[in-house]
Amino acid sequence: MSTTAGFERQVREAGLRVTRPRVAVLAAVHEHPHLDTEEILGLARADLGAVSHQAVYDVLRALTTAGLLRRIEPEGSPARYETRVGDNHHHVVCRGCGVIADVDCAVGPAPCLTPSDDHGFAIDEAEVVFWGLCPACRGTAHATTSSQPFGGNTS
Repeated sequence: MSTTAGFERQVREAGLRVTRPRVAVLAAVHEHPHLDTEEILGLARADLGAVSHQAVYDVLRALTTAGLLRRIEPEGSPARYETRVGDNHHHVVCRGCGVIADVDCAVGPAPCLTPSDDHGFAIDEAEVVFWGLCPACRGTAHATTSSQPFGGNTS
């Protein structure tokens, strides 16, 4: 399990100045992967007291740019963040409740998949999102909603 000193070291080694908001955000995402910005903001405020939306957005951008966080954007969902970086894993998303889980790369090293036509690109990553119903949502009312992400029922 990571500690505050460990998060501070990660921030410093990424070439960033160590600040309380950066450490709080990194810790929150490490402990609770796949959170959106609002959820991260809530955890940062619980840890620090007061921190602005803009500060959290700035921290998320800095940590993502530095390679300490990965931003994912499942269809129909706000951007989510995780600390599992440096590999080419994928995600499974529940259409009912929106819960997200990591899925290891199906075959081989990155990019895991070979496109039928790479159009001359040097492919280094593949992003795959599997959709379905999590165990908690199977057999519940969510199972009868539309097939759009997160139930997607607009009526």
